Amino acid sequence: MHSLTFQHLLSASNSSPHAILEALRSLDHAVYLYDNGTPFIACCAERYTVIQDDIIQTYQAVSFNQYEVVAPDLTINFTSKSTSDSTRFNGGFVGFISYDYAAQQQVHYRQRQQPALFIGQFSTYLELNPQGWIFKSSDPQAKHIFQQIQALLDQFQDKSEFNLVSPCTARWNKSAYQEAFSQVQEYIKAGDCYQINLTQEFSAQAKGSVLATAEQFWQLTNAPYAGYLRVGEFELLSCSPELFIEFQSERRIITKPIKGTMPRYIDPILDEQSKQTLKNSEKDQVENVMIVDLLRNDLSVYAETGSVKTPKLFNIESFNQVHHMVSEVQATLKKDVNPFNVLMSALPGGSITGAPKIRAMQIIEELEDAPRGAYCGSMGYFNFDGTGSWNILIRSIQKYQNEMSLWAGGGITISSDCDAEYQECFDKVEAMLNLLNTWYTPE
Repeated sequence: MHSLTFQHLLSASNSSPHAILEALRSLDHAVYLYDNGTPFIACCAERYTVIQDDIIQTYQAVSFNQYEVVAPDLTINFTSKSTSDSTRFNGGFVGFISYDYAAQQQVHYRQRQQPALFIGQFSTYLELNPQGWIFKSSDPQAKHIFQQIQALLDQFQDKSEFNLVSPCTARWNKSAYQEAFSQVQEYIKAGDCYQINLTQEFSAQAKGSVLATAEQFWQLTNAPYAGYLRVGEFELLSCSPELFIEFQSERRIITKPIKGTMPRYIDPILDEQSKQTLKNSEKDQVENVMIVDLLRNDLSVYAETGSVKTPKLFNIESFNQVHHMVSEVQATLKKDVNPFNVLMSALPGGSITGAPKIRAMQIIEELEDAPRGAYCGSMGYFNFDGTGSWNILIRSIQKYQNEMSLWAGGGITISSDCDAEYQECFDKVEAMLNLLNTWYTPE
């Protein structure tokens, strides 16, 4: 089952992922994932499921890029044995799960008016290697699909366009943030919680396709878990630095929560000082270990007894705009556990809720003025054997119809300083905001 039957080098004048996605944009659900240096584009799904406004719809392919509605079905079944390289995508299930959908499994949470989940089953994908993009497929119609894809690349001329109708600005001013921050502190003092990930939306009205901006955002952020997908009028552009769960062979899983941030500086001395400040920050270590404990608890539900380990604690990883404090939790799943169930059970990720998780999500629902949508959800893939990789959707842009948004926030504890937390929001997204606003021209 799902053994590779056809592969062929594609001819493309520009081999950047952005250029290939532009050429394939008539395919309604091509999905790109950078996947920490092993980029691929999944296309021509055999079937896919979309959830929007609590309605589940499943579609089955009837011919190239033509689909019909079938009975709703979100079950994902895996083959038991790994048949090929499990360290990268080789055919399987690709998509995203929104924070809204994941949170709603456990608490009452408003839903953003846009797709809340998309998962497609893909036997056809393009893989980037030193020669270029390799078309790979185990679909019975693989040769025909290859010809159609090559024709789209050959015919490609017009790039998509994009512009902001209004500048992208913060939903909260400083005083509104202060009010929400103070309420979090009161909940902590009352014993409701000990950390809340308080986030805010930066929003704008926009026309055109976010895809037009993708290459510049990926160059700006150099994000290891970047990605892009479009489903109808919904687009998601990930510039995420954060791995949620990597499902490895032999039932091993890894999660790498980020908690703790300091800005980067051009001056190497200032930059090193910023890094050392983060490394030695007791406040950030306390926040980080809270989330590590939460994730250890989440994973232990499906893990073999005694297999949950924390091999890395408080590592500092440097990205283009910020330094992050990153820890690592490993575990071995019990036999006969479905990896998709593990993912859904662990979502939303503890690093973007706070702790304890259920109460944290209730407080987030109360204090944040808008549902998060895809932000803080997860985007990624499973191979047919259950291996795969899923990110946390931070530093990500979502657009539905003419509404687009970018979010940022941070973990609030009893020792947090409001001014510092407010600034941290901007440390995380200021470079992305500044780039995004270059597409705004006042009339």
